[in-house]
Amino acid sequence: MVFPRFDANSFWCFKEPAELHGAKYSAPPLGLITLAAMLPPAWQLRLVDCNTSDLTEDDVRGADLVLTGGMLPQWPSTTAVIALCKRLGVPVCVGGPSPTSTPEMYAAADFRVLGEAEGIIHEFVAAWERGERAGEFTAEKFKADVTKSPIPRFDLLDFRDYIYIGVQFSRGCPFTCEFCDIIELYGRSPRTKTVTQMLAELDRLHALGYRGHVDFVDDNLIGNKKAVKLFLPHLIRWQKERGYPFRFSTEASLNLADDDALLGLMRDANFFVVFIGIETPDEATLVHTSKKQNTRRSIADSVHKLYEHGMFVTAGFIVGFDTETDAMADAMIACVRDTAVPAAMIGLLTALPSTQLHRRLAREGRLHSNADWDRELPGDQCTAGLNFTTKRPRQQVLADYRRILETVYEPRAFFKRATGVGLALKRPRLREEAVQWKRIAHDLRTFVRLCWRMSVGHRELAGPFWRMVLTLAVRNPRSFEFAMVNVVMFTHLYPFSRFVIETLGRQIAAIENGDYVEPTMMPAAIGSAEVEPAAAKAAIPVAA
Repeated sequence: MVFPRFDANSFWCFKEPAELHGAKYSAPPLGLITLAAMLPPAWQLRLVDCNTSDLTEDDVRGADLVLTGGMLPQWPSTTAVIALCKRLGVPVCVGGPSPTSTPEMYAAADFRVLGEAEGIIHEFVAAWERGERAGEFTAEKFKADVTKSPIPRFDLLDFRDYIYIGVQFSRGCPFTCEFCDIIELYGRSPRTKTVTQMLAELDRLHALGYRGHVDFVDDNLIGNKKAVKLFLPHLIRWQKERGYPFRFSTEASLNLADDDALLGLMRDANFFVVFIGIETPDEATLVHTSKKQNTRRSIADSVHKLYEHGMFVTAGFIVGFDTETDAMADAMIACVRDTAVPAAMIGLLTALPSTQLHRRLAREGRLHSNADWDRELPGDQCTAGLNFTTKRPRQQVLADYRRILETVYEPRAFFKRATGVGLALKRPRLREEAVQWKRIAHDLRTFVRLCWRMSVGHRELAGPFWRMVLTLAVRNPRSFEFAMVNVVMFTHLYPFSRFVIETLGRQIAAIENGDYVEPTMMPAAIGSAEVEPAAAKAAIPVAA
């Protein structure tokens, strides 16, 4: 089993934070280790994560079969794995979100397993056991029974390689955001695992000796509020009985802030960070993109509500919507400032395959063809988004994006937000929490490395960093270690934002100099109601 590498120039490459933690990468491939648990017990499995170690020819030669796949930013590495297997004569099978959305891009693989593995993997295994050495297997959409999903093969991992470990409670999201592919891949009716399942997964992690950060990788943990509210009291009890061995993170929609009872349950379970898709502060754009749930409440007040319940927020923002005006950059900068979100993931709008946005742009004849794939995808949506003809001049969109990044990730601005969150964060007193000396020692080593990096590696950051350290140590020491998480993330976001700013400068200069060539467009008919959805999958997607 091979997990392809994320490009070094991608947002998803967390090299510096991993080094500070003494790890090699942020998180292991939960999809592959879950798949591993579905394969026949007689199969001897080995996992190679290309983000933590190199895949060698001997690795491939020693295998009867290679299983690989993942997200679109991993596409270059995935195709390299496929090419290596083909050259060495070893059958290779691909699966995951990117092959499911754009199977034609993985035509070189011997096998393609498309859709959720629980619904189709048995057919692939049966074909392999019959001696078949090629084929395509497609699961029925949104029909996989996640209550039958097995405990992931956590035993295949070396926990020391990763900052945190992922688990999954639910799949799907009830909302209809035009640009999102989650509802296309997993549906709008979130399916959840049982309480017994989830506690069994946590028991397995605990029994294997893991302690620390566990991420619920759900695209919207509260997509099924009733189910998560039934689960959390059991999670709280499990944590108390074991002295709170885990601290949790997840992703949720902004309406989480409306439910004080739910926020209280998450606080008591020891959730400490939530990713929220804010996207844009412009109400007209939110309505246009069908993200109306963010228009029914104050974005800033909602985010600060989470701080009051002991959880800080990371957030996603998008530049490039059709309804944006010239005032967009100032409004987004103000939104980041007012929410005080330290780690804001700001990217360019990208028409992902099979999404409503993809289909609309195809109908309008504005979607770029995949003929320019290699030229347009050197990294991810931060450097290679806007795979369509924009309503505003492209140069203006890129210039606004550059100004937002320059302002938001100017060191004093970042540390002001991070300090503000550290002061506002009301971390709970977990009386049953056991003293975990091993984790304390690890955190101290990480903090020492961070101090060195801030003081020597990035000397321009030393002043604001030490002011933040002293302020929080005196005024809110309970939030200190959690506030430092944001600074650790900044060791990646700061240099990455500089890289993106430089890339944008070159793109803007190319337009100004007349060197930018508008990519080939997909025919306007493709993606229309008369054309099969599969025919519209040829456009360039950037992230899944």
